[in-house]
Amino acid sequence: MNKLLLVIIAILLPPLAVFLKNGAGKDLIINIILCLFFYVPGMLHALWLILK
Repeated sequence: MNKLLLVIIAILLPPLAVFLKNGAGKDLIINIILCLFFYVPGMLHALWLILK
């Protein structure tokens, strides 16, 4: 999938971007927990996973 599209999705809906990049797994669960506490850590985690 296009990285630019994934970055845009990561900014708007971080768990969806993580799911599209890595599928269902530990990264998705970590991202959902981060998004539940605060939005910004979840977004940063999603961007980190996409851009690494």
